[in-house]
Amino acid sequence: MTQTAKADTPVAARADDEPLPRRKLVFVIVSMGLFMASVDQTVVATALTSIQRELHAGVQWGAWTITIYSLGQVLVMPLAGKISDIYGRKRVFVLAIVLFTVTSLLCGLSQNIYMLVVLRAIQALGGGSIMPAASGIVSDHFGRNRDRALGMFTSIFPIGGVVGPILGGIFVTYWSWRGIFLVNVPIGVALIILGSIFFPTTEGRRGGRLDIVGSLTMAATILAAMLGIATLGDGAKWYSPGVLVPELVAIAFGWLFVRHTRRAPHPFISMQLLVGKGFGIMNLINFLYGAAAIGFSALVPLYAQERFGIPPLESGTLLTARAVGMICIAGLAVFALRRTGYRMPMVVGFLLVSGGLVMMFFTPPGASPYLWLSIAAAITGLGMGLSVPAANNATLQFAKGQIAGVSGLRGMFRQAGSIMAVSVVTAVIARASDPGLSLGISFLVLAGTLIAVTPTVLLVPEHRGSW
Repeated sequence: MTQTAKADTPVAARADDEPLPRRKLVFVIVSMGLFMASVDQTVVATALTSIQRELHAGVQWGAWTITIYSLGQVLVMPLAGKISDIYGRKRVFVLAIVLFTVTSLLCGLSQNIYMLVVLRAIQALGGGSIMPAASGIVSDHFGRNRDRALGMFTSIFPIGGVVGPILGGIFVTYWSWRGIFLVNVPIGVALIILGSIFFPTTEGRRGGRLDIVGSLTMAATILAAMLGIATLGDGAKWYSPGVLVPELVAIAFGWLFVRHTRRAPHPFISMQLLVGKGFGIMNLINFLYGAAAIGFSALVPLYAQERFGIPPLESGTLLTARAVGMICIAGLAVFALRRTGYRMPMVVGFLLVSGGLVMMFFTPPGASPYLWLSIAAAITGLGMGLSVPAANNATLQFAKGQIAGVSGLRGMFRQAGSIMAVSVVTAVIARASDPGLSLGISFLVLAGTLIAVTPTVLLVPEHRGSW
């Protein structure tokens, strides 16, 4: 038995003996932390105009307040997951909340756009570290039921991303854009206190040691690749130096990372978790799923405004329909997993998301665009609520001692796919004579991508029952 497994087994055994009320409290604490971090990923979108006006910022710098947060999360998720597995979940979670809370306060007090962008980058390091560490905490506290607990917990992240723009609109309308950051402060302080009290303090070392060379080369690969894609989204041509140079740098560092990982005795991320049985296909699925299902959510309000002239506040509420769809089915999907396995919910969920995307483009003549788009958004929500729990748990049973690390990789691939989709689509519509129609066509392309990837679900290792 490996050192990691030895460390994990006693924790799982103790979890089944832990009082249920305490486990529920732990679940609520980490869920609040994940929801807060995921909301901040999208909450700035509806406040962007207000931020630009008050801080006298251009559109490009305003957009970087969103882009830099996504980049920071993609960069830190696998790092935080590995560090959490090695040095303990509680330490990483509490430190992540501290960093997130302090930077939220400073973001709310920012005096210029440059200060805000830098602080958003640091805030992302805290926000992106929460999910991997929290996933490990949930796993440690729920023993035989951790598959269900993790399914419920990780479904919170996309819901928070959907709710973000709505909350942003409320704060901007009734308070100030600064409120979207300052509201995190009392919540963060409460989470720091609760986590320090109720999370176990006897967590030992999870095994292994941090691979500095592997972590740095992987970080450089991710950062360079995402910078090139983000630059494309800012309006640069695909062959411009701002796009090509970062991508070439990413390829070089990626080669160095793979070369080092194959030779290192204790690699930062083993090749098994990247391309091994089950993991390789799920990483691909998570990347494309992030592009099609998560990335498009940032584009729905813009699509409603550009193509149908729906007012900003109403267009933002379209994401509410999607959130309702997710909430309605996610809980049922989690508790049905032991009977259905992973493949069937993923296939049906992917097809529902694709169907909702297609519906958004083909609006029936005479139908209310807002009502039709609401129905289509709700259908995509049902698809996500059905498929996300299965996709989240599909590979975790093969790496029970590295759940935080696997969760970090999963989040990284989904976020990277989302950034790629948004950047490419925005680059296309920036040059289009009819942005609304171009957005609609992009939805068809995303739907086709998700349909094309659906057969690969049959390659995902099947599992039924608890683990």
